[in-house]
Amino acid sequence: MAKLWSGRFEQNTSALLDAFNASIPFDQKLWQQDIIGSKAHSKMLHKIGLLNEAELQQIWQGLDAIAQEITDGTFEFNLGDEDIHMAIEGALISKIGDTGKKLHTARSRNDQVALDFRLYVLQSNQEIRQKLVALIQTLLEIASQHTQSIMPGMTHLQHAQPVNLAFHLIAWCCNFKRDIQRLSSSFERHCYSPLGAGALAGVPYPTDRESVAQDLGFIAPTLNAMDSVSERDFALDLLYEIAMMMMHISRVAEELVLWSSYEFGFVSFSDAFSTGSSIMPQKKNPDVAELLRGKSGRSYGNLISLLVVMKGLPLAYNKDTQEDKESVFDSVETALLSLEILTRSLKDLTFHTHKMLEMAKIGHLTATDLADFLVQQCQIPFREAHHITGKIVAYAEHKGVDLSELTQEELISQDSRIQIGVKEALGLQSSVDARNSLGGTSTQQTKTQIASLQEWLHLEMEKLK
Repeated sequence: MAKLWSGRFEQNTSALLDAFNASIPFDQKLWQQDIIGSKAHSKMLHKIGLLNEAELQQIWQGLDAIAQEITDGTFEFNLGDEDIHMAIEGALISKIGDTGKKLHTARSRNDQVALDFRLYVLQSNQEIRQKLVALIQTLLEIASQHTQSIMPGMTHLQHAQPVNLAFHLIAWCCNFKRDIQRLSSSFERHCYSPLGAGALAGVPYPTDRESVAQDLGFIAPTLNAMDSVSERDFALDLLYEIAMMMMHISRVAEELVLWSSYEFGFVSFSDAFSTGSSIMPQKKNPDVAELLRGKSGRSYGNLISLLVVMKGLPLAYNKDTQEDKESVFDSVETALLSLEILTRSLKDLTFHTHKMLEMAKIGHLTATDLADFLVQQCQIPFREAHHITGKIVAYAEHKGVDLSELTQEELISQDSRIQIGVKEALGLQSSVDARNSLGGTSTQQTKTQIASLQEWLHLEMEKLK
């Protein structure tokens, strides 16, 4: 069958070129966006008098029939159609004849694919944000139950200061909050319609790009036709945002892997989200967390791939940009699945708070509290207090006990300026609640942070309705 653009060609393209050139095996994913865009475009053509009412209805009915066939799985995608745009237009012409040939008036495949792909990216942006909202909701539900569950806070993966579990989970939430904010920002930045830009220079018809943009849910049309068909910033932004989000997921996953080990014993994955060993019957592996950690690299690769494609392209459209879609499709699918499985596995996760508390009693976690006591109650300069505390920690180490296990008499014996009451300052709960500064780990501050996130989340959910 002759291609729709074959008028100036005297030979058919080779089968090898057809296979190399075609994007239909993967861009058929954009069929819904293509039909939505074609309906909006034909409505505008009718508005400016290039289609009559009967022709408009004929086109819409034909497009609806094609949509139904694709949904039913009876539509035949052929390699010779090259892409989803030609596939649908060709099918429409076959169904309704010459009226179908009028649909492509005042548009090019260049602005058509820019529209379809942008619609897909914006829809995916919203879907990812919805999944992130659900993830944060789950984390906050867990956190609200653990504002007094003490665990070791760590730096350099070494015991540092006691915190509560909710405080740690809120730190995860803050990462995902920024992911939502990035996605929300880029959604607004790219919510502009390229349709009507033509091949690169606009079209010689009195089109109404504003009405088309409004019908498609955009803020407005894009400003410059050449930029509209050649930029892929909207796709790159999404790939970057997914890469950042997957990095955050990977860090959470790494902590879950550590926490589920015998050495930590902080959490247990449910059987529904664990796997076993083919040779070691006792094993229960955190494969969900490990796969989540591993898939971050995949999303980084997709971002770099498209950056490399775009870096040397002259304006305007170039066929190289056909390579933009598979990486985005893959990252979107990876992101949505990763968010879903992380959320569901967290809901089934068992937190062993007794083990966390036991571990918080190891590593001299209240050493900073001792130094602060020396400053606040004994009027010792902090740098000197730091030195004294270090000596007392060394004494506890030699004795084979934790700092918090030393008696008041032993503590006072290390420096005559240490006052009675020092022992109480070294309690884990006292240490946690002493950090009542804005953003701190005290129970009060943690509850405030949960409430703040819940309020913010409610506003985000309103935006996504």
